[in-house]
Amino acid sequence: MKNLKMTHLINVVMKCFLLFLICCTSFLGYAQQAIKPAAYLFTYFTGNSGTQESIRFAISKDGYTYKALNNNQPVISSALISSTGGVRDPHILRGADGKTFYMVVTDMVAAQGWSSNRAMVLLRSTDLINWTSSIVNIQKRFPGQENLLRVWAPQTIYDAEAGRYMIYWSMKHGNDPDIIYYAYANKDFTDLETTPKQLFFSPTNGACIDGDIVFNDGKYHLFFKTEGAGSGIKVAISDKLKEGYMLQEGYVQQTTDPVEGAGVFKLNTGDGYILMYDVYTKGRYQFTKTKDLKHFTVVDHEVKMDFHPRHGTVLPITAAESERLLHKWYSAENVMKSPQSEAIKKNNIILDTVNSSLYLPVKNGTFLRSFDPGFITFPGMAIQPKGPYNFINGPVKIKVTLPGNKEQIYTVTASADLNPVLNGYYADPEILYSNKTKRYYIYPTSDGFTGWSGTYFKTFSSADLAEWKDEGVIVDLQKDVTWAKKNAWAPTIAEKKVNGAYKYYYYFTAAQKIGVAVADDPAGPFKDSGSPLISSRPPGIKGGQEIDPDVFTDPKTGNSYLYWGNGYLAGALLNPDMVSIDQGTLKVITPDRTFREGTEVFFRKGKYYIMWSENDTRDKNYGVRYGISDSPLGTITIPPDNLILTKDEGQGIYATGHNAVIQVPGKDEWYIVYHRFTRPAGILMGQAAGYNREVCLDKLEFNADGSIKSVKPTLKGVKLIK
Repeated sequence: MKNLKMTHLINVVMKCFLLFLICCTSFLGYAQQAIKPAAYLFTYFTGNSGTQESIRFAISKDGYTYKALNNNQPVISSALISSTGGVRDPHILRGADGKTFYMVVTDMVAAQGWSSNRAMVLLRSTDLINWTSSIVNIQKRFPGQENLLRVWAPQTIYDAEAGRYMIYWSMKHGNDPDIIYYAYANKDFTDLETTPKQLFFSPTNGACIDGDIVFNDGKYHLFFKTEGAGSGIKVAISDKLKEGYMLQEGYVQQTTDPVEGAGVFKLNTGDGYILMYDVYTKGRYQFTKTKDLKHFTVVDHEVKMDFHPRHGTVLPITAAESERLLHKWYSAENVMKSPQSEAIKKNNIILDTVNSSLYLPVKNGTFLRSFDPGFITFPGMAIQPKGPYNFINGPVKIKVTLPGNKEQIYTVTASADLNPVLNGYYADPEILYSNKTKRYYIYPTSDGFTGWSGTYFKTFSSADLAEWKDEGVIVDLQKDVTWAKKNAWAPTIAEKKVNGAYKYYYYFTAAQKIGVAVADDPAGPFKDSGSPLISSRPPGIKGGQEIDPDVFTDPKTGNSYLYWGNGYLAGALLNPDMVSIDQGTLKVITPDRTFREGTEVFFRKGKYYIMWSENDTRDKNYGVRYGISDSPLGTITIPPDNLILTKDEGQGIYATGHNAVIQVPGKDEWYIVYHRFTRPAGILMGQAAGYNREVCLDKLEFNADGSIKSVKPTLKGVKLIK
């Protein structure tokens, strides 16, 4: 009898132990299942309108460099799966069996308002390609939800103790703050089978949204965003999944900008975790690295993406899963668009898919005899031959093979183009030669921001007009300027000697007003004067904007003048302090009806040249005209054929304008710096081309009578003749 009881006890213990192992195995998922992660899948959405509110996929080999799948287009139709026509905040989870995938999304479109949705969508797949979906309307599904206003950002976690998938999300009822709730999904992942219960609310009674639970070192870490009494990402920790979360001190985001959509994933290398979040007011993501979920280091400099994600999540995937995704949504064309070498001017790559050719413009001085473009590869694909390549003797043939697809051969060439002179999106350039440092400086608008919404200025320096060093941010409206926080545009600068020392006076546009900041060095730091210098239209002017300053110092008198205006041209003598104008000298000197903006004034051989841009910066015919005067504020004479810089359609160069001019000290040698649409994509961008511009530099020459020769915009650019 005792033996039977002992046998029964052993059986019970063994069953409990086996159940414990099963639960642990199920909870840990793929990590305990002989599944070897080889890549990462990033699921995200991109914006607040139209198809932007759809599920998209991207893939990465290392968790830092991501390439969009399906050319950054939706992989699942929002119209087919949602009740509102749009979905947001996708969260993806690998199931406890290691081979089933679960995704949950917010059923919502922003156009209907932030308190307009009552539903979420549950999706299930066994191959990451084909998904079944179900809509769960919380208000209709459960009683007592009459004052429910919104259902946001659902996520899924496997509850090993319950043996079920738990979905958690935030809800707002009436005037109460957002609270995180949970419920269990049914076996088929098509519905919620338990009534929502409260999981966590903010002890500060602020909003509590965008929850993300991570299990580490035997504890559950709930990352969430709070608003109200403080705003940012906080962490609460518990020994149990469904209760007992204790709020930790401080915030974990590593920026002062507003953030949301925290997501944590473990690196396949075992080297800790990545915490990422959506810096939504800046249209970017921030990545941070941590080993203990307590201390976070920004690793943005290591992250590269060819898309702009909003609130998404990352899932480790296997080589086979990577191959499946690549076969469905990636192509040889995507591979050719992926070079990562810092020597390549990536905005200016030209890919001809019809003729299977690729042109790689590289920075001056790149060693092309042995150059590796750094094409991105993923498990299951191949590039032959592997780099580096010798481009000196002409094009190189490269074969690309993708899983399940026919190989494709591309003809690749590479050469150095000096234009654009600055790598990236910049516009409205001013140029200065500093007598203090004996270097040239370009002061541009920081471009590439939708609707010209940039908020900071940088400068770049060079000894030869070809190699340009990024000197960093010199004025940040958010930090350095009290009277304006938006639209950092079109700066200009003057060098003056004051009491034997050089001073630099930096005039800039902010919020359609003109300010001035002062520094002892051409690269700053600059200190704002504290108030705008120009904030209203001149008498008699009823339209236009107070933007686009230009400063000119007359070599005859040493006096300095400020010019400005969009739709009109105004000018005035600057007082000796260089931070105020002599109101008695203010004049409107608009040259003719072609004047739009972007004034530039310089002096050569007794003549004052006044240059300006015609048309709108979004117009492909944006170009530069000029006139001549006998004094800085005198009548402007318009010479014949005064359009001296315009588009060159044969080279794909458009919207060449808003220029500045520089003379090589001691020589009658002149250069013009200007911006154009980014090439080659700009002409296809529509109105957005007007804020995706790049800075170029070419030679400026004169005829014997002093008239300016027509400038041919080039790709090769020019290098200072010494």
